[in-house]
Amino acid sequence: MLHTDILIIGAGITGTAVARALSRYDASVCVVDRACDVAEGATKANSGIVHAGYDAKPGSLKARYNVRGAEMYPSLCESLGVPYVRSGALVIAFSPEDLDMLRALEFRGKQNGVSGLRIVDSPELHRLEPHLNPAATAALLVSSSAIVSPYELAFAMADDAAVNGTRFCFNEPVTSVHRTTDGLWQVVTASGTYIARAVINCSGSSGAELHNMISDIRLNMVHRRGQYYLLDRSSLLPFSHTIFQCPTQMGKGVLVSPTVHGNLIIGPNAEDIDNPLCTETTASGLAEVLEKAKLTWPDCSVRSNITNFSGVRAHLDTDDFVVGEVPGCPGFFDAIGIESPGLSSAPAIAEDLSLQIVRYLSLSRKEQLVPYPFPEKPFHRMTDAERDIAVAGNPLYGHIVCRCEVVTEAEIRAAIRRPVGARTIDGVKRRTRAGMGRCQGGFCSPRVASILAEELDCSLLDVTKSGGNGRLLAGTVAEFLKAGDRDG
Repeated sequence: MLHTDILIIGAGITGTAVARALSRYDASVCVVDRACDVAEGATKANSGIVHAGYDAKPGSLKARYNVRGAEMYPSLCESLGVPYVRSGALVIAFSPEDLDMLRALEFRGKQNGVSGLRIVDSPELHRLEPHLNPAATAALLVSSSAIVSPYELAFAMADDAAVNGTRFCFNEPVTSVHRTTDGLWQVVTASGTYIARAVINCSGSSGAELHNMISDIRLNMVHRRGQYYLLDRSSLLPFSHTIFQCPTQMGKGVLVSPTVHGNLIIGPNAEDIDNPLCTETTASGLAEVLEKAKLTWPDCSVRSNITNFSGVRAHLDTDDFVVGEVPGCPGFFDAIGIESPGLSSAPAIAEDLSLQIVRYLSLSRKEQLVPYPFPEKPFHRMTDAERDIAVAGNPLYGHIVCRCEVVTEAEIRAAIRRPVGARTIDGVKRRTRAGMGRCQGGFCSPRVASILAEELDCSLLDVTKSGGNGRLLAGTVAEFLKAGDRDG
């Protein structure tokens, strides 16, 4: 049984942001997650857009946290060494009805306090983005929209929280929650029991389920899956802005957008499903994405597609976030229904929630923090002179493991040794980009697995792609030969 002042359930973008904010105070903090790593839910599988806040309903929590969160992103990413690009966005119109919607979005955005919004006419639109469908007649230009790497930000915030005392526990799905007679919270997981003075529910798709364990105010979550194409990196992308079509009741629709790493992302569609863990892609879903993307980009081709993926959004039927202490449940705080613009909102939600918990527990601020372990510059971004210095200091920089993304052995070992380090092949991939390129790990995965086994002091047979039973190897040749002899 582990006693802690604060227990955070969920290690996605919201949970890690809250953990980092609370690590600034004199309190014991623990984060539990059902998965094997940080950012294994929707955080690893979304569009990576820092929305400006023009779409959220004025007065809603989505609007409030979106606008404040977007303002926080530049300094947050700079302080953590995480890529952030203010690329801007365009919401395009094809009809008079669409143009009316653009005007409504512009007005709504200004109500929410978003600056840098204006409607551009067809000539200006096609000068900005010449590969757009010629039938596009106008667009809402959102100059403050940006792109970021969501999982890299979550890893960085987790590391910052960890060096300042936060504990992270993985492979711990929560099975029950209740309040004890002495006013504490007992949280039972698959492998243990936690006793906490305060609990924060940042559990993504499980958020309503956990909330309903302790509250008579029932919440209903709709699990909404979105599928994507990721195209190969290119030195000359067809679009510099994130391109949206007019939104619908199901979301912001299929977008075409550059990523911070030079790829092009296309998606998502939106389909309501029963199983929140079902992240399969389907032929019909991907066909829908491609069909809708061609309205934006008639020349759209997926010949350069290197992978497909999907993520599941935690959509509450109230169509807004739920953030704060649960009525009638002192010390239990929710941050659920954090779908789009959840990524944009996470820093602001963390700022608000942490202050609520500081007041609830009467916490004092730490006099001194451990400095964030700022990551080394990626080898692929170094100049030749910088590479020479890196190799001289650590010869493992001279061992290229991932050819597609130019990732070195030194970087892979460093990723495993981070405060909240990689424990799987996918964990290495998201921290270093080894396996993110054109061959999708076809060349580098065996060497990455070997390095993991060495660093974790485990058998190569125990190395997994992403936890669970997803092992790279089924056994040894000797074992198979022995089994063959035994079977005759």
